Amino acid sequence: MLIVVRGGRPTSPGVGLLKIVSLLCCLLALLAVRAIATELMLPQVYSEQVDVSGWLMSEKLDGVRGYWDGKQLLSKNGNRFYPPPTFVRDLPPFPLEGELWGGRGTFEQTASIVKQQQPHDGWLQLKFAIFDVPQEPGGFTMRLNRLNDWFAAHPSTYALVIEQITVRDPLHLQQELQRIEALGGEGLIVRRPEAVYAAGRSPEILKVKNHQDAEATVLAHLPGKGRNEGKLGALLVALADGTQFKIGTGFSDAERQSPPPVGAVVTFKFYSTYQSGIPKFPSFMRIRQDLGI
Repeated sequence: MLIVVRGGRPTSPGVGLLKIVSLLCCLLALLAVRAIATELMLPQVYSEQVDVSGWLMSEKLDGVRGYWDGKQLLSKNGNRFYPPPTFVRDLPPFPLEGELWGGRGTFEQTASIVKQQQPHDGWLQLKFAIFDVPQEPGGFTMRLNRLNDWFAAHPSTYALVIEQITVRDPLHLQQELQRIEALGGEGLIVRRPEAVYAAGRSPEILKVKNHQDAEATVLAHLPGKGRNEGKLGALLVALADGTQFKIGTGFSDAERQSPPPVGAVVTFKFYSTYQSGIPKFPSFMRIRQDLGI
């Protein structure tokens, strides 16, 4: 056998080959994980022209998207989360999709908890609210049955299956939307019961809200007047296409005192747009904290 000497230490060519193979395997595994970001089934926006009678509706939870691959919990971008073993102990050996959720109005706290790169007890304030079984064949209802069967046999303190309600008619949909919004919820998700799992934006899963939301980058802080003198009056922001406008509502007193920094990406809600592309009645919601998750 040929022995190669480098730096005074004899090595076999086979050792180097094994290292290369090992690195390639690690790279392929990493690419497979990263692919999760493009393989998720994502909703389109609901239009009243679509008859969703007989579809299944549930609350759209304002949490952090989570993907359980059967062994570990990942973000929508394929980054690993670090929950304590207790949190994932009763999850199944097959993939799940859901929201890491701490309750209505707790997005910032949830994002802060899941960003930490070591297990900690803050996770025990959260639930993994599950809405799909991506690798299960069949329609959405069949996939839900698999999910419910598992948790009937393996109850979990930190996981729940999101409740689904059949839409009777458009009036029922609007009544449920108003109920959820009155409770502080974000909106609804409706899914066609027979829809198979398909990656990308799907017309068979729709988000229903009375407002839209989007992201913009903070360009400047504009000073306040009157009650807000000495504090933030409005943010000057820009959309990805360069459209600039002001966001002057939706801020708490604490946020006006310590506003989102210039360069931060913020989420805001609005009600349609003007012909110029400027959002109508934009209102601040939060700093977009999950960009790196």
